[in-house]
Amino acid sequence: MQSALFAAENLEKESATPGLTLQNSKMLKIELNGEVMARTGAMVAYQGQVQFQALGSGGAAKWLKSKITGEGVPLMKLTGRGDVFLADRASDVHLIDLGPGDALSVNGTNVLAFESTLNYDIKMVQGMGMFSAAGLFNCVFSGQGRIAITTKGTPVVLTVDAPTYADPQAAICWSANLQTGYHRAEQLGIGTLLGRSTGEAFTMSFQGQGFVVVQPSEEPPAGIAGGSGGQQQQGGLLGGLLGQ
Repeated sequence: MQSALFAAENLEKESATPGLTLQNSKMLKIELNGEVMARTGAMVAYQGQVQFQALGSGGAAKWLKSKITGEGVPLMKLTGRGDVFLADRASDVHLIDLGPGDALSVNGTNVLAFESTLNYDIKMVQGMGMFSAAGLFNCVFSGQGRIAITTKGTPVVLTVDAPTYADPQAAICWSANLQTGYHRAEQLGIGTLLGRSTGEAFTMSFQGQGFVVVQPSEEPPAGIAGGSGGQQQQGGLLGGLLGQ
C-alpha cells in the first residue's frame, strides 16, 4: 500500500528517554513509565498497559477552588507503561521545562499535560480587579519537570524588561514573578460616548523581569470575571478567601 500519508514525518517518533515529547506540532506523545497528569478527554490514542483515573481538578482543595473560581484543569492521571498521544482540537503544542526556583502562571484552558513532579495551584492574578475578561485566576506551576501547553496558532514570546502590555484574552502564560495589572489603552472622549471604540479599551500590564507568551487568537472569557457585577464582586471576595 502506498500513500503520502505514510511519509516519514507522519510515522510514530521514538525517543530514547521516557516522558513528554512532541509527535508533531499538534500532538503530544507521552512515553509513559510511571505517572503523568493530563487534561481529561485529551487522549487520542495509546499503546501498551495504561490506566486512566479521573481526578477532577487535582485534589479536594483544588477541586473546590476550581468550582468557586471557574478555573482549574480537569485532570486525569495516567499510570503504567506505554505510549499515549494527546491533542486539543488541533491546537499547537509546546513543551516547557521548569527547573528549581521557576514558577509559571498558565491559563487553565491551555494546560495539556504535565509531569507529576510539578506542583500546581489555582491563584488569583494580581492586579486584575474588576476589569478582567480572561478570568481572575490562573494555574501556577512550580518545581522541577515538564509541562505541555497549547496555543491557537504560533505564539510570540515577549521578554519583559520594560512595561509590557497584552490583550488579556491572548496572553496565555507568563513568569509567575511578574507584577500584573490593567492599563487603559483607549482614551476616553466624545467618540467613546457616541459608541465608537477601538475594541482595546483595556490591556493587561506586566512589569519585572521575565516573559509573556501571547497567542494570535483571543480566547473567550474562561473565568468568572467578565460576567455580571455580582460575579465580579464575588471574585474580589474569593481572593481573600483563597489567601491570595
